Amino acid sequence: MESLFAGYAREPRPLPEYAGLMALFSALFAGFIALVGRRGRPLPERIGLGDIVLVGVATHKLSRLIAKDVVTSPLRAPFAEFEEHSGPSEVEEAARGRGWRRAIGELITCPYCLGLWLSTFFHYGLVLRPAATRLVGSIFAAQALADFLQAAYVVTTAKAERQP
Repeated sequence: MESLFAGYAREPRPLPEYAGLMALFSALFAGFIALVGRRGRPLPERIGLGDIVLVGVATHKLSRLIAKDVVTSPLRAPFAEFEEHSGPSEVEEAARGRGWRRAIGELITCPYCLGLWLSTFFHYGLVLRPAATRLVGSIFAAQALADFLQAAYVVTTAKAERQP
């Protein structure tokens, strides 16, 4: 498999492992479709706007929590290396190692990369267990809203303190 990807980049990239992650994602999706079919439940014709907003905001918060939060750094530590503090309770980290270790490190330190996986899992939940999924999603969505309010508070109080 390595020879298939030879010459792609000057530095080593875990391309076979990326392909493995894509295969895992696809297999999980196929398994979900098969599970729904076996249960005799139809897939929804459409997802409501309210659920899309809820899932979008919850995905944003959960992906940042997993990929950037100081407190979740023990989950990333086997796959990533601390670089610096980057924001309120957030860190910048770089994937480390080679092969699977690096590929997983790149996935779990990137909120954008995690976003697709998490959004998909939230959607699985909306089909299989909508009430529980909306409860979990609303927790993360409310926290995202609180984060934006905290940031706005800091900005507005800092401006008020600078004024004569």
